[in-house]
Amino acid sequence: MGIIDFKATKCKHCYKCVRYCDVKAIMIRDGRAEIMPDKCILCGHCLSICPQEAKTLTSDLSLVRGMIRRGEKVIISLAPSYMGLLSYRTIGQVKNALKQLGFFDVRETAEGAAVVTAEYAKLLAEGTMENIITTCCPSVNSLIEIYYPELVPYLAPVVSPMIAHGMMIKKQYPEAKVVFLGPCIAKKQESEDVRHGDVIDAVLNFNDIKRWLADENIVIEQCEDEPFEQIDPKVNRLYPVTNGVVNSVISTEEQADHYRKFYVHGLSNCIDLCKSMLRGEIRGCFIEMNSCSGGCIKGPAVNDETISRFKVKLDMEETIRKEPADGDRIRRVREELSFAKSFEDHSPNDPMPTEAQIQDILRMTGKTRPEDELNCGACGYPTCREKAVAVFQKKAELNMCIPFMHEKSESFANLVMETSPNVVLIVDQDMKILEYSAVGEKYFGKTRQEALQMYLYEFIDPADFQWVLDTHQNIHGKKVTYTEYGVTMLQNIVYIKKENAVLATFIDITKQEDQARADYETKLETIDLAQKVIHKQMMVAQEIAGLLGETTAETKTTLTKLCKTLLDDGNESEVR
Repeated sequence: MGIIDFKATKCKHCYKCVRYCDVKAIMIRDGRAEIMPDKCILCGHCLSICPQEAKTLTSDLSLVRGMIRRGEKVIISLAPSYMGLLSYRTIGQVKNALKQLGFFDVRETAEGAAVVTAEYAKLLAEGTMENIITTCCPSVNSLIEIYYPELVPYLAPVVSPMIAHGMMIKKQYPEAKVVFLGPCIAKKQESEDVRHGDVIDAVLNFNDIKRWLADENIVIEQCEDEPFEQIDPKVNRLYPVTNGVVNSVISTEEQADHYRKFYVHGLSNCIDLCKSMLRGEIRGCFIEMNSCSGGCIKGPAVNDETISRFKVKLDMEETIRKEPADGDRIRRVREELSFAKSFEDHSPNDPMPTEAQIQDILRMTGKTRPEDELNCGACGYPTCREKAVAVFQKKAELNMCIPFMHEKSESFANLVMETSPNVVLIVDQDMKILEYSAVGEKYFGKTRQEALQMYLYEFIDPADFQWVLDTHQNIHGKKVTYTEYGVTMLQNIVYIKKENAVLATFIDITKQEDQARADYETKLETIDLAQKVIHKQMMVAQEIAGLLGETTAETKTTLTKLCKTLLDDGNESEVR
């Protein structure tokens, strides 16, 4: 699982994160966004602008709690931005509150910042680098290593305050687990960097710690004041606000240098500066670069809208003394440990399409002429050509082109309306006809142009339509005969909630109905004929029965007479 995770069920054909990703480290697959780890600098913009909250930040909170439950010695390195993000009366209350959670000790990351400041001052004094870019912001470091590797020689070869502080704590407590607490999500990736992967064991953000304190019913402002006992970082607590690094260096360096000093914040501004440096426009400068607009105070892991980076900057600059940390103590730490870091070229080797391949991809989205390239940016890429390159590199999909898909859907809709053998009708709540397929003229005698100017009740009964509109219940397969037009239709009428309209399809079943009537009449004729035959048979049977009855009676009479005659003849003989 990555540092930023996506909820696939919520991410659908939005592309907002692609539009806002300055380095285009997000690819689209099946309409859903995926971060490319080798290209992402973890600026966190996609987290803050996602309208569906489809992106989540993985947390080490359960890991840290597990460490403490197991009885491990866990020391927290507290980023100086806590001074603007947590509510307290004295900074000692913050230390006490965190120790109540089970941390063995609480130290300020600004101790590491004091060491880093000293290293920067040394580079300024040496004056051998053409430009010096501060390396406190891991997102800026990744930006240069991945996208502007030509500027790697300008990166100060010094670890960040977090890494420096972790090294200092591990030196003092080799068996300890070091947890960094800050507002930055890129620190998580930095803690896993193989160049210093054993220094920081876990990273928490202020949302994590606030949730944990709430779970334990710990209120910082009600805690005891427990002073920090290590190095007093003084001016180095200004690192999280803009110009904080520059102020720290100016307060610390022992002699003037020839470098011009300025700061840049906000990723787009950092990118502009990198391009300017590539053009050779910047020379002899010490540059404080921070990817977050306004500095670390409004880092991507800070979602409290009530926090004003302007107020925090003013308050911190007013309350923090612009004095250097104890030089002797910092010098001893630097003698014991090396805080050097080498930066590398991590630029991706993405395949690049030929001009012919770009043109082929453009044609697939209907762009055959230069004027067809709208460069609207709806897909997330500033130009159609850049999007075509992304398609070639399998970072983007063809159907991300909104104008093309709109035209395509319209053409499909028009194709259906023009070629469908069935009548298609759409009417609004006033029964005004919004859409009418061309085939309707064949049945109702109204052309599409005429129908679109009419109301439904002007040529057919709208009762069923009105019922669907009123009840929001659909009608399926209802047979309706329009005698005035000589047609019988099978109607399907459905309610369109989004538009508060009604859509209907009329299927002509006149021939089927005529055939059914003809078949029915044939059946009636057949039944009538059968009944006549049966009646005739009955009559014949009755006649036959009557004739048989008559002949039987005559036969009976004749035989009776014969028998009687025979009997009479016998008696006469006996008398004689």
